[in-house]
Amino acid sequence: MRFRIATYNVHKCRGLDGRVRPDRIARVLKEVDADVVALQEVLSIQRGPPEAHQAEYLAAALGLNLRVGITRTLRGGAYGNAVLSRFALGGGRSHDLSVAGREPRGCLRADVLLARDRRLHVFNVHLGTSYRERRVQGRRILEPGILDSPELRAPRIVLGDFNEWPPGLASRLLRARLNSVDIRTHLRRRRTYPGLAPIVHLDHIYFDDPLEIDALALHRSRTALVASDHLPLVADLRWEVAAA
Repeated sequence: MRFRIATYNVHKCRGLDGRVRPDRIARVLKEVDADVVALQEVLSIQRGPPEAHQAEYLAAALGLNLRVGITRTLRGGAYGNAVLSRFALGGGRSHDLSVAGREPRGCLRADVLLARDRRLHVFNVHLGTSYRERRVQGRRILEPGILDSPELRAPRIVLGDFNEWPPGLASRLLRARLNSVDIRTHLRRRRTYPGLAPIVHLDHIYFDDPLEIDALALHRSRTALVASDHLPLVADLRWEVAAA
């Protein structure tokens, strides 16, 4: 079985031109055509036009199922992570990764039902910008209540914006537990951010053994280059029947 997954920090749908355009983000996601998308920095305001609730607007525009993880309130709306999926979504949970004195951060788990006997635990992560903060968050992700929860019975994928300029503790801990995507092998570069001229590697994808990666791309199009300061990192994964 093959499927496509992507991680994309949409920056509240504010592009490099300063305009908030959820419709532009929707166009980028249509170009990517991923089965599962992990979005960070999504702002959803109930009042106002439909596009003000960015999570619901994007889900409706692409005809995908939605799971939202709220980390804080911003401008009267819910702000945080979201998972969009072409497949049905089962259980899930939002985990608080906030560190005192820093901006609230979170990890959203969404259980994706690929088929009757195929389930994925997708962890959408957005870590902090402080070195010490990320060290705390990296250890917290591996606590029994999150990534090592005894209720998890399926392969795990951890992806998102890790905000780690050089490799840090969070990356090292996840590489010790899961397979990691070596972007240099696929992209011939070590950097993913900012989109126009990447200078640091912020976006990561980790996954369990039954899954294998066929291809990886940093999606660059005219729309994507202006829609957000990040570009979507897109992976084609394979789950062989024998491995299951």
